[in-house]
Amino acid sequence: MFEFNVKAVENLPRKQETLLIGIDGCGGAGKSTLARKIKETLPDVTIVQMDDFYFKDAFNWQRLKRQVLEPLSKNLPAEYQRYDWQTEMLAEWHKVETGGIVIVEGCYSTRKELSDFYDYKIWVETPREIRLARGIERDGEKARWLWEEEWMPSEDLYVENDLPRERADLIIYG
Repeated sequence: MFEFNVKAVENLPRKQETLLIGIDGCGGAGKSTLARKIKETLPDVTIVQMDDFYFKDAFNWQRLKRQVLEPLSKNLPAEYQRYDWQTEMLAEWHKVETGGIVIVEGCYSTRKELSDFYDYKIWVETPREIRLARGIERDGEKARWLWEEEWMPSEDLYVENDLPRERADLIIYG
């Protein structure tokens, strides 16, 4: 699926003790698959999902910054509360230790306000029709309206206004 030398990740320069990687792209692009591939290949990888920072119809990037990126950038352990999509409430806390590799994956993860925290930013580019098909396969036909009328238009605005693809260190075609 991806043409990417996962082992090369180990040698990326770091600003701090923890290598911070942001994997961004629109829904259904393959971000989670890439993050899992890196975790399966390399030791000491923690994945933080943007889906855990959803709250009240938006992704709370300020909470990601405060609870994860700022502490890790100062060589401090991080702790964040996961959003539970079933109960629509914040749930249990997760710890993220310093050192190793931390991947933050999800749409909006490398937005302008967060971009400078990352040592390396990856954009996963995938055609819209493939992303929609993957989304419907994962979430079911009942979610088609959400994909077509809410999520994809919001992501389109993000890509157009925030330009995350242009800030990426690497573009992967998923």
